[in-house]
Amino acid sequence: MSIDCFHCGEPVPNGIDLITNIRSINQPMCCIGCQAVAQTIVDNNLTDYYRFRSAPAQKGEVLVPEQLQRNEILDDESLQNEFAYYHDGFKETILTIEGISCSACAWLIEMQVSKLDGINKINVNATTQRATVQWQESQVKLSEILSLIDKIGYHGLPFKASTAEKINKRQAKDFIRRLGISGILMMQVMMIAFGLYFGAFADMAEHNVVYLRWASLFLTIPIVTYGAYPFYKSAFFALKARQLSMDVPVSIAISLAFLASTWATFSQKGEVYFESVSMFTFLLLIGKFLEFRARSRAADVSANLLKLMPMTATKIEQGIERFISAAHLKTDDIILIKPGETVPADSEIVTGSSQINEAMLSGEQLPLNKTTLDNIYAGTINGDGNLTAKVKHNNQESFLSQLIRLSENAQSHKPKLAKLSDKIAQYFVALILFVATVTAIYWVQHEPTEAFWITLSVLVVTCPCALSLATPTALTCATTRLNREGILIKSAHVLETMPEIDAVAFDKTGTLTTGEFTIAEVKTYGVFAKENAPEGQQQVLAIAAALEAHSAHPLAKAFTPFRDFSQTTTQVVVAPGAGISGEVNNQHYRIGKSSWLLSNNDNIADSAQCVLMQGEDLVAEFYLHDSLRDDAKALIEFLHLHDIKTTMLSGDHLQGCNKLQASLELNNVQANLSAQDKVNAIKLQQNTHTVAMIGDGVNDSPVMGAAHLSIAMSSGTDIAKNGADVILLNNKLKGVQTLRQVSLSTARIIKQNYLWAFGYNAIVLPLAVTGHIAPYMAVIGMSASSILVVSNSLRLLKK
Repeated sequence: MSIDCFHCGEPVPNGIDLITNIRSINQPMCCIGCQAVAQTIVDNNLTDYYRFRSAPAQKGEVLVPEQLQRNEILDDESLQNEFAYYHDGFKETILTIEGISCSACAWLIEMQVSKLDGINKINVNATTQRATVQWQESQVKLSEILSLIDKIGYHGLPFKASTAEKINKRQAKDFIRRLGISGILMMQVMMIAFGLYFGAFADMAEHNVVYLRWASLFLTIPIVTYGAYPFYKSAFFALKARQLSMDVPVSIAISLAFLASTWATFSQKGEVYFESVSMFTFLLLIGKFLEFRARSRAADVSANLLKLMPMTATKIEQGIERFISAAHLKTDDIILIKPGETVPADSEIVTGSSQINEAMLSGEQLPLNKTTLDNIYAGTINGDGNLTAKVKHNNQESFLSQLIRLSENAQSHKPKLAKLSDKIAQYFVALILFVATVTAIYWVQHEPTEAFWITLSVLVVTCPCALSLATPTALTCATTRLNREGILIKSAHVLETMPEIDAVAFDKTGTLTTGEFTIAEVKTYGVFAKENAPEGQQQVLAIAAALEAHSAHPLAKAFTPFRDFSQTTTQVVVAPGAGISGEVNNQHYRIGKSSWLLSNNDNIADSAQCVLMQGEDLVAEFYLHDSLRDDAKALIEFLHLHDIKTTMLSGDHLQGCNKLQASLELNNVQANLSAQDKVNAIKLQQNTHTVAMIGDGVNDSPVMGAAHLSIAMSSGTDIAKNGADVILLNNKLKGVQTLRQVSLSTARIIKQNYLWAFGYNAIVLPLAVTGHIAPYMAVIGMSASSILVVSNSLRLLKK
């Protein structure tokens, strides 16, 4: 009986016994090429490729060595669809980068990869150990990018939540293993050293003392090789790339101390300091481990969000249900979502109703009622109803995926202060090496026995790790905190710009108010104002609903219950911010603002939000009710308390705006504005203020682009949300207050971090040069400095 290759489907030749373990099952392979490709798929946690593929893969070519390389398989388009997507004409993906120990590593990767032809952008976040890469497929392949990252001493692979978690666990185990070995051996070396220092071996023969030195040497070797290996590796690849990383002075210090002590042991001249080297390395590892734990905690949120994405979906084809990979869902596919299941893709409900828990997006635990034509989002949880829905986007374009990508971009953004500090850090390492050299020369001439250890202290104590951690840890923690609060940052400059805002402009409908209109009163005129008034009202409401069905304005939703599908509409024209005109049952009607439809001399409908015209005749006035948001007044009071000017820019009539002004006491109210009027008002304010605009509608998108910072409500239109810098996923105005407070706290903590990092180095450098800091004190000081910066940033995670 012939056996087929699990990878390509071809028969396995007699005498070939090759296997690859896929999902805990040994699968047969027909050749080394297929085995290598299959193993690469397994190594990159992409085994869902086999689970949901629709045809066998291409045969792995044995004769072409390039195809056996580890990264080559990731150029396969069907695999890239699992983790990459197109953005502005470029391919983009998020990579997990193994081996990053500080911001200098991130800077090194950015510098080297950006030199490749075809790279549009690369941002590396040292805190989350992830990179966002954009590249032009026609010029460079993903495998070439990954190979370059491997070449400079790091390891990149597509970011998946499960992969990131496994890597973190593996790195934690590796740290603990190094710490355990280094700690146990250090204690043995320290016991011998204490005995020698305090005369416990005074009566011992000289050759026995030499023996103890040799014992210390052999006990120290695993510490300075295995324990300190990460420092050497990082330093080596940095120097190979002609850059200076934080680990360069540390590696020099460890190597010189060990070599000097080894020489003293061989020559039996001078002192040995194996205990100092051992303790030095051990304390460095403790500092790095604590820093790693803190960074892992800050990086958990986006990884946890990705875990919300289901692996499978129930697709309905010709009335038949079948399971497929959620990643393979396409636009307009029909899916079935059963009670308790996670929504597999952004969709629109076709049939059914249920309660949907959107806490993972908005932070609000209260389920929302959803029914036919309502939108539901990937990662949210269905309640107790069966839903049939039509897919709107594939998973790479889902709202959840965009949230994760935007969070990554915001976290990897570097403010001007951070970019300056990166440059300073590079020159500072060079300065450390120069000062250490000068210090060594000076002390060799004045006190040779102390020269080496003073130089060692200089190399270690001033290592600028804290300087490079100051910004990325704070930005990551701030973004994480805002995500938990249901606030999505889309533009990287938000946390930098928000503290400078001193004027806020609001749209009225759907922003300061709920935007959920109901028709409170209808007045009819002309042919519709006869004795049969109820019938006339029904007619004008049906005509108005037919026209308003073509609008996305919040006012239009109030007419939806009165929609009569027997009414036919043609030649419909929408005037943004004004109204709609068109033919209804072959009669020409216009509906919209009274200021647009009525002459200046006709004030009959000044107080109506909406009027209906037949030709030039007024046929109906519509009075609508819209309630104020619960948290609107609290936000306005908060802004005024902080001396931030408030303005309402509305397209509604003046009477409605004044009514709202009486409740909120805004600094300024402008009514009856077109979209261009709003833009002009914002530009006028920008002459003297840094302005934020908060809105939700189609006609707010131009003014959002004009403001320094734009914020959209989650309930707003897609065009408003697409153009905004921030989306309030929880649809609460109090999110603006949270955003302001977190932004101010972030700016304050970044300044504190830099103040500490610069201040610490300014204080300890003179002390180290003058010989007042011992090597072990230098290690403790350097580690404590980095841990303090990270811990200070972690305060942002607390409410």
